Amino acid sequence: MPRGDDPKFIKENFEKELKDLASKAKEQTWIKWAGKQVWVLLRSGILLALAAIYSNVSQLTLSPVYGSIPASIWHSKGVIAACFLGWSSNLFLSNTLPYKPVKLLPIIAAYIPVMQFALFKISGFLGANYGPLITEAVTFFPLLLLSVLCTATILDDLEMNPGRLQWLSDAAPGMFSYAFYKSMEYYSSIKITEMIGESFFQTRLGLQFCLTGLYSILAPSKLLLYIIPPLLHTAFSNVHVPAPYTTSSLNATMNGNGWSLIARQESLTGYISVIESKERGFRVMRCDHSLLGGEWLKSTTKTNVREPIYGVFVMLEAVRLVEVPVSVPDNEASALVIGLGVGTTPAALMAHGIDTTIVEIDPAVHDFATKYFGLPPDHKVVITDAVTYASQLAESGQKFDYVVHDVFTGGAEPVDLFTLEFLRDLHSVLKPDGVIAINYAGDLLLPPGRIVIHTILSIFPTCRIYRESPAPTPSKLLEEGRDFTNMVIFCTNSANGNITFRKPMGKDFLGSGARQMFLLPTHEVLQDSFKIQESDGGPLMRNNTERFTTWQQKSALGHWELMRTVLPNEIWQDW
Repeated sequence: MPRGDDPKFIKENFEKELKDLASKAKEQTWIKWAGKQVWVLLRSGILLALAAIYSNVSQLTLSPVYGSIPASIWHSKGVIAACFLGWSSNLFLSNTLPYKPVKLLPIIAAYIPVMQFALFKISGFLGANYGPLITEAVTFFPLLLLSVLCTATILDDLEMNPGRLQWLSDAAPGMFSYAFYKSMEYYSSIKITEMIGESFFQTRLGLQFCLTGLYSILAPSKLLLYIIPPLLHTAFSNVHVPAPYTTSSLNATMNGNGWSLIARQESLTGYISVIESKERGFRVMRCDHSLLGGEWLKSTTKTNVREPIYGVFVMLEAVRLVEVPVSVPDNEASALVIGLGVGTTPAALMAHGIDTTIVEIDPAVHDFATKYFGLPPDHKVVITDAVTYASQLAESGQKFDYVVHDVFTGGAEPVDLFTLEFLRDLHSVLKPDGVIAINYAGDLLLPPGRIVIHTILSIFPTCRIYRESPAPTPSKLLEEGRDFTNMVIFCTNSANGNITFRKPMGKDFLGSGARQMFLLPTHEVLQDSFKIQESDGGPLMRNNTERFTTWQQKSALGHWELMRTVLPNEIWQDW
């Protein structure tokens, strides 16, 4: 046994203690370094995540005034520009601004609703093409630019070991930051859509309040005193806040122009509202910058079915008039209606005694149609995505005598509901002698009209096409540069190769003057008018819908201008 004063024993212990101390120091240094890196990444991630969420909120706030498609035309380009300028001007702006950039974020966020409120008032002057760009250029894009600038400044503290890949080390923070931003933008878009409208803090203005609060927590300073005025303005003067006192204030203004707001709800397909003009005698349902339908306040019908203000919805009811080899009595017939609107067509089908199933994706639309447009309460409704439901019906083998396809959103056709695959599912659920009526709304001067008609005819070869109103003259086409209209395409599974309509009888009109005028289609369009062109790219397939993007943007811009002539500017800009 070695003695306690053995030099060898003392030296070995000393060396061991030194190694332990060095190991602990190294471990503590690594933990401190790792903690610093995590804190850098966490701060930058929070900034980018908040900006990504605000990106979606900004688009949602623009959609009631400009429509979702016009609001998105310049958005992605503006995002790229703001990110590039924010990252590249990191050192310059950080040293130029009188305050730390991060401390300015809550102030910009607080003033965004105020600026939007003011700019919406002149949306008619700005137009749908550049109005959204101008609005975001003074609201969201500065917020994003400063967020990226702050992120770049924070990431300068990130310690990396570049080695031989110095160029990759320099570019990696920017590339990964942008990828993270886009991922958060996509993910938050889905989540916001799922929960929009469930409470005040899940509305457009409510989310803007929350984001301002989060920015304030992230960057506390004496400058937060400057956010009090814009917050007070938004809370008490912004009529877009969904609250009883703002609705009352909005109605006071609208009543002066002969209009009134009956109800409003932010929902997954957009901003839904019911407004009426007692002076003109009708009520309409609005979704963002489109109208889903409307009815006259004083109905002349002798039944519970109300008078619609648009003839196209009456024309859809002509599915009952198409002559088939074996006719089915109304009380034995079944119908599937894709898209509810205000419920004009399904209400009429039910009034005839037809067993009708309604498929509607938006619960707010269904709720308002029932409460304010006389949709009979004892109906069958499926609140779900029509693409998924049609596929399930096709697999189940359930069949219908009539199918009514009536969908429209954002000023353009929802392409997923006009694809070959979806139409094939509708063909599967239609009985051998069944009839389908498809409402297509769009600019017939653009290729989508031809492509959609070509796609329909590839599934239903026996069809006839009717416009809602007569075709415009060549001079008017040249003057307006568009031919935006509703068409109804009637098709049948019958093999007789021809479609004819029986003469309507008294009961077909349901005591309605509008049905006497518009039930029987009259303005036929020959199929030769929709000859497919090589540049069109063939039928619309589910995996090839992106080619519609540019055409949809042009169609939506034309629809925006049309809607501004249907209702006054004040109605659209005040939501």
